[in-house]
Amino acid sequence: MDSLVEERNSLGLVDFLFENKIIDQDKHNQILEEYEEGSDDLGSILLKSKIVNKETLILLIIEAFKNGILTIPDIYKDFSIDIDLFLEKFSVATSTDYVDLYSVAVNYTLGAKIGFEKISKLNVLPYDQDDLNIYIAVKDPFDITLQDQLHRLFRNKLIKVAIANPEQIEKHIHNIEVSESVKDLIISIRRELTMTSSDGLESSGILKLIELILKTAIISGGSDIHVEPSETSCIVRCRIDGMLKEIFVFDKDIYPPLASRIKLLANLDIAEKRKPQDGRFSATVMEKGYDFRMSTLPIMTGESIVMRILDKSKVMIKLESLGMHPENYAKFRGAMDAPYGIIFVTGPTGSGKTTTLYAGLNAIKNVKTKIITVEDPVEYQMNLIQQTQVNNKANLTFASALRSILRQDPDIVMIGEVRDKETLQIAVEASLTGHLVFSTLHTNDAVSAVTRIVDMGIEPYLISGALVAIQAQRLIRKVCPHCRLKTELTEGIKKDFGKFLSTSNYIFYKPKGCDKCMQTGYAGREMVSEVLVIDDTIASMIARGTSKEEISEYAINNGFVSMFQDAALRAAKGKTTVEEVYRVAKS
Repeated sequence: MDSLVEERNSLGLVDFLFENKIIDQDKHNQILEEYEEGSDDLGSILLKSKIVNKETLILLIIEAFKNGILTIPDIYKDFSIDIDLFLEKFSVATSTDYVDLYSVAVNYTLGAKIGFEKISKLNVLPYDQDDLNIYIAVKDPFDITLQDQLHRLFRNKLIKVAIANPEQIEKHIHNIEVSESVKDLIISIRRELTMTSSDGLESSGILKLIELILKTAIISGGSDIHVEPSETSCIVRCRIDGMLKEIFVFDKDIYPPLASRIKLLANLDIAEKRKPQDGRFSATVMEKGYDFRMSTLPIMTGESIVMRILDKSKVMIKLESLGMHPENYAKFRGAMDAPYGIIFVTGPTGSGKTTTLYAGLNAIKNVKTKIITVEDPVEYQMNLIQQTQVNNKANLTFASALRSILRQDPDIVMIGEVRDKETLQIAVEASLTGHLVFSTLHTNDAVSAVTRIVDMGIEPYLISGALVAIQAQRLIRKVCPHCRLKTELTEGIKKDFGKFLSTSNYIFYKPKGCDKCMQTGYAGREMVSEVLVIDDTIASMIARGTSKEEISEYAINNGFVSMFQDAALRAAKGKTTVEEVYRVAKS
């Protein structure tokens, strides 16, 4: 029923144009036909028909909104315009106030005093006050009934309403709901702390709070949880799609029992607060198993605690499901069939290198092949693979573990990371004596890995004989499909992208922000990569000490797909944004 109402409202704008003789009957019917085909939104159809320009379209929508022909949901659904820009223009045209709730400090105590249920029912957000006025964000500043209800709620203040993005209002109301539930939990924890032991380890409220933190982070699609004490509070942040986002703020007194209970979960020494500690624990969240790798670090205000979320189901990811460029996938998969040699996966921390290695091993493991890994730490346990964890206390380093592994008669060896010359030397020797070796390095691109290995002190002629392929990769954020907006490229960007795009039939998008993407404009990440296969020519160039620039030039002339090219093509297909391409892949 709602969808029918929305459609009637949107098409009411077309009727308005016809009734006011802006379009004739033929044009009216043509627009309706195009709209029903569903190939484009109503705003794009009107612009394409040259009935209006962008500026006039916004003014037309404002007039329709004022007269009740259109609602905010209609504008989202049928017009490719920036809703915040529209609201700004609307406020000027109607002499009403507008507030961007993401650019002001919202005073949550005002909403909390009224209560979540009341403000949720009214769909308003009190966001600020002074001696005389209370400022309230609303969806419709002309709703007289709503204003009467607000006057009854705030009898001692003058009401100042401002139109705001409905999604922003709903997001802040949700935050008040969460804070109310957390507030009840905090009261319960404080009550338990006064009744039981002072460390709070037996507090059921603390366990519920930890469960809420883990659940919120996982629902948000987070990869890491940061619990950080400050002088006055305890801040919980979550890394979502590579960016940190604050999810909770507690009073400082909650931090000691919270930190102690988290450390206890990971079997760490709760009395040791002067030295860093590492541990891990498992938990079932929303009926699904997760591992949490934990690290503590003493800081000026206490201990910083970071938990890496490891989803057990992700270990079974297939190599073809990583989203690699078809040419890069073919090159990498082909390199894995080599009888011996080294395959390096390079990139910065958090770029998905370990996931790629696990996916590669998953693709080639079988009962006829002995695969042994040495990792720090073992992140996911896999069957048919022997996994060894580095233990510096027992003097089991990458190098010493690797020596022992080679006496175990492996066919394939995976080294979590090559950190020093000794480990690299053993890996090269292993690859030259009939073993296929997988490992990771920290370099910006594939060709740079060659010079990095030489800089570590390995002879170029050994490297040329050992290397099979190098994959460099990064994770790029995907633009949210629910709120993305079409955009045009500047001349400079067109020049950068032009060499990779064979036609102009591409649509580029920019981020906006909605509830589904937590107002970030992005939802999820995918891998962009480049694969340098070491053929006879490149091997010869490495042995001769040829420069990085000459190797790059040869590779590009022979079909090398660079990371920037891979990212640019994804932006052209509407998967990511131009801003992300330059942030992640521009060297």
